[in-house]
Amino acid sequence: MGNAAEQSRASKPTTLQRTLTTALNELGVEAALVGIFDREDGPLVVQGSRGFSPREVSAILRTLSGRDIAVLNEPAPTEEGESHGAVRLRLITPTAKSLLAVPLRHRQKMYGVLVIGRKESATFSKKEKSLIESASEEITSALEKAALFDGTLILSHPLVAQEPAPSTPPAGAEPFAPALSYATPDMQERIAAWLNEAAQALPFDRAWVTFYDPIAGVVEVLGLAGEQKGDQRKDLKPGQRLALDASAAGWAVRHRKPRVDNDLASTQGRFLDHKHLYKDRFKSAMVVPFFVRGQVGGTITLSSKTPMQYGLPDARALEPLMTKLVELLQEPSVTQVARTQTSPAGEPPAAPVPQAPAEPLIRKQERQAAIGEFSAFLATEIREPLASIRAQLEEVTGEGIMDFDPQTRVENAMRDLIRVEAILNEILDFAKPLELNRRLCRVPDIIEHALTLIATDLETNRIRVTKDYAANLSQVRCDEAKMQQVFLSIFKNSLEAMSPGGHLHIEVTQQRSGRTHDVQILIRNDGVPIPTEHVGKVFEPYFTTKRAGTGLGLATVKKIVEEHQGQISIASGPGQGTTVIIRIPPPVPRGSYRRRGRERRPHRR
Repeated sequence: MGNAAEQSRASKPTTLQRTLTTALNELGVEAALVGIFDREDGPLVVQGSRGFSPREVSAILRTLSGRDIAVLNEPAPTEEGESHGAVRLRLITPTAKSLLAVPLRHRQKMYGVLVIGRKESATFSKKEKSLIESASEEITSALEKAALFDGTLILSHPLVAQEPAPSTPPAGAEPFAPALSYATPDMQERIAAWLNEAAQALPFDRAWVTFYDPIAGVVEVLGLAGEQKGDQRKDLKPGQRLALDASAAGWAVRHRKPRVDNDLASTQGRFLDHKHLYKDRFKSAMVVPFFVRGQVGGTITLSSKTPMQYGLPDARALEPLMTKLVELLQEPSVTQVARTQTSPAGEPPAAPVPQAPAEPLIRKQERQAAIGEFSAFLATEIREPLASIRAQLEEVTGEGIMDFDPQTRVENAMRDLIRVEAILNEILDFAKPLELNRRLCRVPDIIEHALTLIATDLETNRIRVTKDYAANLSQVRCDEAKMQQVFLSIFKNSLEAMSPGGHLHIEVTQQRSGRTHDVQILIRNDGVPIPTEHVGKVFEPYFTTKRAGTGLGLATVKKIVEEHQGQISIASGPGQGTTVIIRIPPPVPRGSYRRRGRERRPHRR
């Protein structure tokens, strides 16, 4: 019973953060975060953010105290109906020049704060405040759907109800592909042996090696050695992945140089790997990056309970052993080992099918391989140096030693870097396999939610939207956030093609497909048609006719639809505009109900 309760409590932040991350991604703003009260009259704890660095998040939470919280907690409508609940923060960050805080309320009681940031320093208009307040209501609705409220507050025992148990997928449903892990049992043994050998050159009490995955933008713990006397359920484990911005190992990767910390109390709140060391009363730590063919391959972390144990010159003591570590990781290749572990535990890899694949499949595999190689090049040769440059600029601007004009120019350069990184992340996200969180959804509800996100653009361009939803539509099992991304991308493309006063028609019906009925979605606009020579290329990665486009919008749409076992096509021509047709299959049934019925039918005599 105790273990079950601990697992339930441990799952709460995961569900909450996942729900908030999805909600923040749907807002369509440059930067946003959500802080939740962990208990009544307690401090705000960030549970979801996008666009802000960890240092900016900490500064915003420090600013949100005292008077601002009091104003947010006691809103009073004005005579014009405008709420005093929205408060503009007196803070400027490299990411945002204007920050607006809006309370999150459930049953008239504030449980958290939504903060929106934008690059311009102009004040928020009344209409913008109204839209942001509506967004806060949508966040509360999303948390209600996730059953995270118990009727009073959120996210703290005893003020929060137990989270719902995860639903069991239907029998016969396609299992989700697990994320590839490089920390195989064989690799863990090799790393532990190498660390024990390294202890002869540089002693430690606990050490581990991480592998840098440039496409995913994380470091993964490959193996550990040394003292493990703490609560191992909460300690670092092989296979655990750490974000670059939230770990000392990630810092060493971004800066491409060693890091020594002899005061873990000051860094344990910033770095997750230091938090584990500080909890077990370690005093000093050193992180050393190692390189493979000139690029960062990962990091080595050594820690000790002796104060002032390490210095930067000590990193040279590991150099003679680096070559052996690199060879260890390459024989066999870490990536190849990870790919062979995707089969179920205890089962040998499936034998290759001797039948030759069709020619279109070969071309698809070649294209995916080329995309993977190109993405790896971008991740190592471009994103990694950009991240290092931005990290150094953040340190310079955070020191406050520059005058106003140089500070402004550096902040402008940082915004351009962030924009470039956003484009790179879009390219790299396309190369990564999708992780779908499927559940039963109604397609019209997803479409309506996507339409609300572009309601302002539709109104500004006087676009007339007509909808025709068939009655008694079947639900589909899909990732709601990913499918909303599909519709949002199609709607935005339609807006770009239409002139002011255009017409957007959406039709959802059920079409028979064999023994089942697929849900078919038609999205038709009367804008400029796609040229005939381009119709067959619009779904190809990196194909675009826009001056500032990446060519991944519709390619990502096609990838998401196909991951849901669906189909997508486009029809376009002069005088008929453009029509996008999407077909999504129904959920896989739990079994052959008709056959079971026959088996249970009593025999007639």
